[in-house]
Amino acid sequence: MSFGVEIPFVTLLGFDLTLFHDGASEIVYVPQPEHMNSFQVAHGGSIMTLLDVTMATAARSVTPDMGVVTIEMKTSFMRPGKGRLLGKGRLMHRTRSMAFTEATVYNEAGEACAHSTGTFKYVPRTAQPGQGPAALPTD
Repeated sequence: MSFGVEIPFVTLLGFDLTLFHDGASEIVYVPQPEHMNSFQVAHGGSIMTLLDVTMATAARSVTPDMGVVTIEMKTSFMRPGKGRLLGKGRLMHRTRSMAFTEATVYNEAGEACAHSTGTFKYVPRTAQPGQGPAALPTD
């Protein structure tokens, strides 16, 4: 399944979008050795990126022709991210221009590793790169 746009950082991390429908998203992530921290578990930055992209994708799933940019996110880490990880996102509420979302990352045992809430702004994809708000990067 495609994200609908090219996101080089997401490609680099190897995220695999498996659900993109009706305010919900799921992304599979298998951290590679270069994605680990000094404890040999997924680096918190890669986990936060998974949460961010999972929430953004949930927000976009109801308006796939629009982009979104992250306004804010709060993350809580509960346990190390080891092995194959699954991000599950949900659009909780939306207005014309804003999306309020949440996402959780689970390990292979189905245990929650991290949880996030986030606010995203919908932006049109009509402008050329470098020309105003529509050119902001999509998460």
